[in-house]
Amino acid sequence: MTPHEPPATTVADWRRHEPLELTPLLTAALEAFYENGFHGTTVRDIARRVGLTVPSLYYHHESKEGAFVTLLEVGTTEAAGRVRAAAAAGSGPREQFANVIEALVRHMTYRTRLAALDLELRHLSPDNRKRYAARRKEIETVLYDVLAAGVADGTFATPHPDETARALLGMCQSIARWYQPGGPLDPDELAARYVGIALAAARATGD
Repeated sequence: MTPHEPPATTVADWRRHEPLELTPLLTAALEAFYENGFHGTTVRDIARRVGLTVPSLYYHHESKEGAFVTLLEVGTTEAAGRVRAAAAAGSGPREQFANVIEALVRHMTYRTRLAALDLELRHLSPDNRKRYAARRKEIETVLYDVLAAGVADGTFATPHPDETARALLGMCQSIARWYQPGGPLDPDELAARYVGIALAAARATGD
């Protein structure tokens, strides 16, 4: 595993979040982007935080956007892996659906700084934005598939599974805008609340 790759996620450990393994340079870049946004962060600022010269930073990443894209890839790769593992761990559509929502909420709360990068996508080049959209589509597809399976077998009664899946994904992603570790809700409590909201939105039968 390289420093840029998230650890492999298995069905057994999708709820557990170990400390993120990043190079010092990427750690500094993540802090800068979180504090100042993409536009407000300079290459010089990132270099200063990690004790490098600007030319040295360019040796590792071709541009500020290059560092941003690497971090975005780390976050989306881990999120997609956890969502797939969460779905695989469920015994049926309802549990799979609840697991996927829980995995998304946990990613947003345990990886808030990475998740917040999603708010800066407008600054990406068209090619990089397209790459991110493809990875986001993977996550959306997992959520849609378990929701559609539940509609097919009567677990869920929503007449609009496509729109419901997209709305729930947006609801979960918005957590990065406001969540602060140490606040009134810990990740477990927030996940439980969001799972309840998601089940209601999907019109889970038997509730």
